[in-house]
Amino acid sequence: MSDDSSSQDRPLTRREARAAAATPAQGTPQADAADTVTPVRGVPVAGAPAEKLAAPAVPTNPARPEPEAVPLDDAAFPGFDAAAVPPRPSAPEVPAAQDRPQADAGDGSPPAAEDSRPPVAEGGAFSTADHSAIRDQWRAARDELGTHVSHARDQFDQANERIKQRTGRDLIVAILIGVAFGAVLLASLLFVKWLFVPIALAAGLLGTYEVSRALKGGGRRIDIVPQLIAAALLIPTGYFDSSWLSWVMLFVSVTFVCVWRMIAQMAAGDGRTYGDVLADVLVSGFVQVYVPLLTTFALMLLRQDHGEWWVLSFIVVAVVADTAAYAAGLSFGKHPMAPRISPKKTWEGFAGAVAGSLLAGALLGVFLLQIPLWGGLVLGAAILASATLGDLGESMLKRDLGIKDMSSWLPGHGGLLDRLDSILPSTVPAYALYVLLSPWMVS
Repeated sequence: MSDDSSSQDRPLTRREARAAAATPAQGTPQADAADTVTPVRGVPVAGAPAEKLAAPAVPTNPARPEPEAVPLDDAAFPGFDAAAVPPRPSAPEVPAAQDRPQADAGDGSPPAAEDSRPPVAEGGAFSTADHSAIRDQWRAARDELGTHVSHARDQFDQANERIKQRTGRDLIVAILIGVAFGAVLLASLLFVKWLFVPIALAAGLLGTYEVSRALKGGGRRIDIVPQLIAAALLIPTGYFDSSWLSWVMLFVSVTFVCVWRMIAQMAAGDGRTYGDVLADVLVSGFVQVYVPLLTTFALMLLRQDHGEWWVLSFIVVAVVADTAAYAAGLSFGKHPMAPRISPKKTWEGFAGAVAGSLLAGALLGVFLLQIPLWGGLVLGAAILASATLGDLGESMLKRDLGIKDMSSWLPGHGGLLDRLDSILPSTVPAYALYVLLSPWMVS
């Protein structure tokens, strides 16, 4: 008993209070099932009475009075008149570009909002369309230029192949090598003329080696090393001492190579005939006269006053004669000049050489050598004659040996001696004309 009374006197906990509030008290009428199963207003429940549909009831709390329900009908809301809604204002019209007022440059007003790009002034920056048009025109011009260059290159290659088939030489490589040698020659003669001495010495030694090797390959017995030693002693004397020393050294050089050849033949003892031995000795002496002595004449001319201009002049005349003969013969050549010696040389080419050498001699004689016009014409004619004889003489030597070129060191040219065949013989008339025409030189 005491436990029951004490439990009734103690205060309720929160959980017990919430449970008591949720449980209806005794004697309170139970709500109809139709009142409690429709928590959402306006949604009917199957089997519910019709009079309950207008305002369904929700569970009530006895401690709090329930507010009066408001029926959901049109009277609960104020009337809506669609005509009372004001119309939507129309968008403002944007004036055209020509009607738009231009702001002053100094008023600081911002540009129009609808066009963020600044107006393009006449003669100012280009628009995107202008840039695109210019780029397209540039690409079209570049493509057209590339097409023309490619077409010209194809035509040049075809012409070069025809020239190569006709002459057996590569024209492009020959021109490049000729320009390189010409540049070195000009630099040595225009600035410090003694620089031409090592160039002449190297050319003479290389030419001596080429002709000795060619003769040896043709069946002649030539001692190459003694030939080079004699040439190295003979060539420098033309520049560093008087002329008589060059003639003495020529005699010494020829004697040296000839005696060497006879001693070498006796040491060999191979039963070679007297005629072959004599031919070997004579050919050995000829090598010293052909290349080293003619190179010595060039240095003898270089040693004279204004000698570098004479050396340059006779070399230019010889080169012009050779080039003009090549061009004229290639373009118009039909009549062979010496078919047994050189079948590719024509009279038309010789006519071109005559015109080129006379013109070059006259111009160089008047403007560079300061001699009369007739002296320049004589110079051109003399160099033409010596260059033609030298070219034909080397062609005869190569035909006798059964070779096309002296060597193959220079692509497009053959050997060095193939380029010097017309220059080396021209040193003698050039030196002689210097001695003869010196009194007519304008000081």
